[in-house]
Amino acid sequence: MNIKKSILLRVRLAFLMVLLFAIAIIYQIFHIQWIEGDKWKKLSEEISLSYQEVKATRGNIYSDNGSLLATSLPFYRVAIDPTIADENIFRENIDSLSYLLARNFGQTATYYRQKIMGARQKGNQYLLLSRDLIGYQQKKEMETWPIFREGRLSGGVIFSKTDKRFRPFSNLAFRTIGFLNENDYGAGLEYSFNDYLAGQNGKALFQKISGGSWRPLYDGSEVRPKDGFDIQTTIDINLQDVAESALLKHLIQHDADMGCVVVMEVATGEIKAISNLKKLKSGDYGEVYNYAVGSHGLREPGSTMKLASYIALFEEKNLKLSDTIQTGDGELKFYKETVRDHKPGGYGTITIKEAFEKSSNIAIAKMVDETFQKNPQRYLDYLNNMGLTKPLGFQMVGEGKPKIPPLNQWSGITLPWMAYGYGLELTPLQILTLYNAVANNGKMIRPLLVKSINKVDKEVNTFETNVISSQICSKETLKKIRVLLEGVVENGTASNINNANYKIAGKTGTAQSLKDGRYIRQYYTSFAGYFPAENPKYSAIVVMDNPKGYRQYGSDVAAPVFKEIADKIYALDLKMHEKYELAEKPEMGVFPVVQAGKREDLALMLNYLGISNHATANEVEWVRAGINNNSIQWKETTSQAGLVPDVNGMTLRDALYLLENSGLRVEVKGKTGRVITQSQLPGSRALKGSTIKIEVG
Repeated sequence: MNIKKSILLRVRLAFLMVLLFAIAIIYQIFHIQWIEGDKWKKLSEEISLSYQEVKATRGNIYSDNGSLLATSLPFYRVAIDPTIADENIFRENIDSLSYLLARNFGQTATYYRQKIMGARQKGNQYLLLSRDLIGYQQKKEMETWPIFREGRLSGGVIFSKTDKRFRPFSNLAFRTIGFLNENDYGAGLEYSFNDYLAGQNGKALFQKISGGSWRPLYDGSEVRPKDGFDIQTTIDINLQDVAESALLKHLIQHDADMGCVVVMEVATGEIKAISNLKKLKSGDYGEVYNYAVGSHGLREPGSTMKLASYIALFEEKNLKLSDTIQTGDGELKFYKETVRDHKPGGYGTITIKEAFEKSSNIAIAKMVDETFQKNPQRYLDYLNNMGLTKPLGFQMVGEGKPKIPPLNQWSGITLPWMAYGYGLELTPLQILTLYNAVANNGKMIRPLLVKSINKVDKEVNTFETNVISSQICSKETLKKIRVLLEGVVENGTASNINNANYKIAGKTGTAQSLKDGRYIRQYYTSFAGYFPAENPKYSAIVVMDNPKGYRQYGSDVAAPVFKEIADKIYALDLKMHEKYELAEKPEMGVFPVVQAGKREDLALMLNYLGISNHATANEVEWVRAGINNNSIQWKETTSQAGLVPDVNGMTLRDALYLLENSGLRVEVKGKTGRVITQSQLPGSRALKGSTIKIEVG
């Protein structure tokens, strides 16, 4: 055999082997596809089946009056099992359905028709029609569409629900409400009360289909999810808006780095407003951290700490407010360090009352050092009794723990420095809790943010006011301290916020900021106090960090924010002040009692009685009556969109119409007559869902 024949033989053998191998593959494909097809198809379906979690609907978060702060809204993805619908129903309605899908989801009607018919011919049992989510109302409308109206079992429509968190009041109290990410980590109430809000997830059987999607199989084995519980907070929407707006306005005015406000109800410890704003890289302000509560909010408080030092002094020694203290020329050496007063040249000899009102650092450092130098633990014991040495046990995760150095780390200047707020760190909420205790006749109560856990309007768990200390000091000390706090506003560093309508009591604070172990010329300013001073109902603290410009002290920066908030709260709360008087009333006995209402109705009545009446300008719908010689003159009343209407003098029917159309919830005191008071100021911002109280008589 020559070489040529040998090569040909080998090629033919190789070709024969490849041919036999190909025939074997074709046979195996035929065998799997046709002979064992049902077996492998069933096995494939079993492999692609999986039990997966079905998310529970998250609970709602409510304000103190039941307004929604956060809720989960249902959204849906739309799919179809095109094999289910009856042939006649499918053929008669596919064009109409395709047209409606095109109108709502953007593709052409032809696209949807071909897509659905192709899936039906192939026997595909799950076809996602659009990745866009639809709302509940749109879902209800789609359930009336051709084929879809036959339902899931006869029409094949599949609506897969997913929840999205929604805040009706947008960013109001954003950080307090908080968030939860996909890894179940977050902040605020959403994170702190996640065990209640999350509910219990269910399980259902899903099948994996082409494209990596999963479709639910309702085979009766599914475990339904249990929806989460609702939580009701103590937040007052009106007060929250007031506090947040005032803080933002003054932060912008002073170009400060950060600010926070907390407003608390004295008797209950309920937090009615809490706002934290930080300057962002964009130059705007936003809530990125809860500085009022969290560990990053721990700072040397400065002079607001003097309240605790004076309480300790009064408890330890029988001091009178009229006793004097020598403060010298404004500088006093403690070892190698110097304590300075704000006033150049010093205050000389002043009374204890004046020392507190003028916020003399030398006076308090000198008195505390002389009193507790030999037994500094005694000073710490007083701080402990005032609840300043340990966390409050607040309801939110991440509360800052007070930083007070242990005695074995003290130096000679630690005690006098701590006396006026340096060398220790506290959060604004911890400082406020002390001031609230003074306002509450010495009883210190734990701040409360969540009142109850509810399920379908039934309380599952309630959180009561909890007492930290029944008496932080003696009644005699408390009486002196309240005189001092009122004196700060009447005669001292916060005299710029004194007013004639009601009394404010409180203390300013200004502390230099510590950076890299050195104090720099940046200031942490604050004002803590309560009002009305004679019968306290609210306490509050305002903090602003690193204000710019020539006004950088607590009296110039933080105190005015406190006053603005207090003024607005005072105006909103009817029980705290004199009744709002009507500006003008028609004279009794000359004209009928016509005060305010719908112009058309009032004019009809007066025309019937033969009394002249006319408008000063355009004929507006809602008016207030004034007298012009022998006629009544109509004046436009406040009824602009988005603002609180002026309903004083109106009948209850007209008042309810205007207020409810502004989105307000109305509480009425009295049954007959005209409106004589309203709790929200006319012309102020109307917060939808907030409560306005009116009195008729």
